[in-house]
Amino acid sequence: MKSLITALVLALGTTAAQADTMKMAVTTSFNNSGLSDVLLPAIKEDLDLDVQLLIVGTGQALRLGEAGDVDAILVHSKKAEEAFVADGYGTHRREIMYNDFVLIGPNDDPAAIKDAEAAKDALVKIEAAEAPFVSRGDDSGTHKKELSLWAGADLDPATFGEWYKAVGAGMGASLNTAAGMGAYIMSDRASWLNFDNKADLAILFAGDPVLFNQYAYIPVNPEKHAHVNKDAAAQLEDWLVGDRAKNLIDSYTINGEKLFITNVVGGRTIGLVCLIDQKPAVLITDLPQQENEHFQFFWK
Repeated sequence: MKSLITALVLALGTTAAQADTMKMAVTTSFNNSGLSDVLLPAIKEDLDLDVQLLIVGTGQALRLGEAGDVDAILVHSKKAEEAFVADGYGTHRREIMYNDFVLIGPNDDPAAIKDAEAAKDALVKIEAAEAPFVSRGDDSGTHKKELSLWAGADLDPATFGEWYKAVGAGMGASLNTAAGMGAYIMSDRASWLNFDNKADLAILFAGDPVLFNQYAYIPVNPEKHAHVNKDAAAQLEDWLVGDRAKNLIDSYTINGEKLFITNVVGGRTIGLVCLIDQKPAVLITDLPQQENEHFQFFWK
């Protein structure tokens, strides 16, 4: 009997000691950077939390959140993220880190984008030269950004000829296609630096503020999906905005070049549904970290 009780105690102790688990949808560009290989072991060590990554484009990550198939998402398309929160699928949006997008192309630069003064000018040059261009074409954050840049240059990819290739693939596969074709492509800097098959490609244009690339963390709303692991999602958020995550992210380099910079801010972005002139409206607002004379919570 004593042996049986001892065995039961040991079994219960083993169960209690098992790490908690949560699912997070992340972008292919984040995964391609290699940063997850640094962060996940540290999260496990500090929180005893196993974070299972679903690696998809931003559009698919948001859809996984809408369906309640993940507990949180880490993506990079602010407008789509704010709509996700405003529609009630996410509790709030927390900015974590950023890098930038870059325009990559063959070293001989047939469209002469090295001389461009702005990103839109570089795209105008590519379109005028009808130089081969690879688009991810997958509704990812990178794809959404690329489309917004074409629109900013008053150009519509739907009108382009065969020189424009929408491949419907992740960042790594799209870079491989561009390398094989000797084509131009837009990539986040981290994916490019961690990409092995550069062939004759190089960064030809960067530095325009419009190429800023912000990553944000959004917990899935348990009021939409009661089964989500909200406690683990909250734990992970607290860790991501803490000192250890900041140090790991800011010190992560490839060939001596920094891939991400943390820019955690105190507030949180939420969507408020209200009536304006008796019509439904959604207000997006940033909340401060702490209550003050202008901002207070009232509980009933």
